[in-house]
Amino acid sequence: MTVSERGNPLTDPLNLLSQTAPNTTMGALLRRFWQPIAVAKELGPRAAKRIRILSEDLTLYRGESGRAYLVGGRCAHRSTLLHTGWIEGERIRCMYHGWQYDGSGQCIERPAEGDKGLPNVKIVSYPTYEYAGLIFAFMGEGQPPEFELPRKAAFERPDYLIFAKAQVWPCNWFQQVENSFDAVHVSFAHRWGQVGAFGEAVTAALPQLEYFETDAGVRQIATRPGDNPRINEWTFPNNNYLIVPCRNRNDPWVENSVWMVPIDDEHTMRIQIRAVESRSPAADADISAYFNEDDDYNPADYHDDLFNSKKMPADPGFALISAQDYVAQVGQGTITDRTQERLGKSDKGIVFLRRIFWRELKANVEGRPIKQWRKLRETVEMPKQGMQAEA
Repeated sequence: MTVSERGNPLTDPLNLLSQTAPNTTMGALLRRFWQPIAVAKELGPRAAKRIRILSEDLTLYRGESGRAYLVGGRCAHRSTLLHTGWIEGERIRCMYHGWQYDGSGQCIERPAEGDKGLPNVKIVSYPTYEYAGLIFAFMGEGQPPEFELPRKAAFERPDYLIFAKAQVWPCNWFQQVENSFDAVHVSFAHRWGQVGAFGEAVTAALPQLEYFETDAGVRQIATRPGDNPRINEWTFPNNNYLIVPCRNRNDPWVENSVWMVPIDDEHTMRIQIRAVESRSPAADADISAYFNEDDDYNPADYHDDLFNSKKMPADPGFALISAQDYVAQVGQGTITDRTQERLGKSDKGIVFLRRIFWRELKANVEGRPIKQWRKLRETVEMPKQGMQAEA
């Protein structure tokens, strides 16, 4: 980006890249894609919960059939939070005066109003789709695209165990996305505090960087000395897919897909699917217990310990990776001030990423088609170097 582009609403990173609300340029682009909004197991039968996604306050509930619905956050009557009501069949009823809504957001009944027909009241609603332990929503206009782009082969194999997790971090989503394109940080941030399984596998050597745009997003190849390449398959607009070691040499490597989903401009939900090859009942029980325990760790709960005392989690696997990334990304500020950055040659991935976003944003603003992003048809081997899993 040149100095002349400062202040341009299509290119200024402060005014554009971090925004998420529906009336913003970036918010409109994000709403053209399926976004994960919750871990499916956390929404029980006939349950409702309040959620905030893409700067919108909404109600997520599960009908008696088990189907998930996403509707407005408040009753249209007098703005009581709708998730405090109760489920009747596939509908949700407000606890204040009993107004009832179906999954399309249509008000079906207003008990005290004496309606003769269907009330002329409707709140917002969005389509949902459950996949690999997550609930996704399409929050854009018109018909949603086919649910294809988020899919990965490992998440659909019967011989793999699937684990889903969500964390909330107090920083903007786009600086988390940019971290996915910063392979150099691995040589430093993931050796901070202590070196875990990931740091040992990748090593501290600086990588040679390559970036290629694909049908789905961007392929990042970071090659370190000793024929030690790492490949990330990043899917537009906010998903990073990579393979990482778990706790030790005896564990299988983990296929990890993480979305950086904006809650609003200042908070991000990092929502993940982890897939691990099944090996034996005992090994599966052990790895399941590990990931169930990992579900309880969120570095945001240990903010002061991490920033002030460098007190690290005991787990040398995913918890340690999460803590190190948290310090690096939250340490940039709630919304990082990109006018103060000094990019170098090691930031070629950041530059590559921003150019793609500016291209897509410009097309969307001008009413032209954006790229037809689609799931990769080819399979790309993602090497497991350093700590090879034992048979």
